This record gives sequence, C-alpha cells and structure tokens, in this order.
Amino acid sequence: MNVIIDDDTYKLLDSLNAKEYAKCLRIIGLLEEHGQVLGMPQSRYISDGLLELRVRGKMELRMFYFFHNKSAFIIHSFIKKTQNTPSKELRVALKKKNEHLRNYNL
Repeated sequence: MNVIIDDDTYKLLDSLNAKEYAKCLRIIGLLEEHGQVLGMPQSRYISDGLLELRVRGKMELRMFYFFHNKSAFIIHSFIKKTQNTPSKELRVALKKKNEHLRNYNL
C-alpha cells in the first residue's frame, strides 16, 4: 500500500530523536505492509473514516490517516500528552481530511 505523508507530519518526524524516529518509521512500514487490516495496538479507528497510528513509549505520538483507493494518507500528527485524544487534534485532522478530499477530488 502506498503511504502519503503530509508536510506537517514530516516536520514533526524530523524533530524526533533517532529512537523515536525509528519507531515511527516502523509503524508507518507496518501500515504500508498490512494496509487496512492493521489493527491494535498499532492502529485504531477513530470516526468518519479517520484512523490513528499509535506510537507508544516514553513519548506517545499519534498520526491520523485515512484510506482512499490503494493509498493511506497521513494528514495530521501530534505528541499526545494526556490519556484522552484532545478534541482539538481530532477537529484539525477531520478538517484536513475533508480539505484533502475536496482539493484532490478524492
């Protein structure tokens, strides 16, 4: 499966230390390899066709993504600091998903 990563996620990944960066690449690789069958603990359905990649460890990182045709689009990422996913981050991800679909006629 083709995985397309937005610029903001690339910036976040570039800011990580080598160990955390490697964890993120491993999880993205699992998404590329397993696609829509990837499940917990690496991936979880959120809502409205939006899913999250879950990078666990000292730092909790989440990458929101959605599928279209044979591609996965990673559209928003953040470092999780609380137990629950902040509603602000979810709103941003849903907005980016809708903009992406509208702009690229997906």
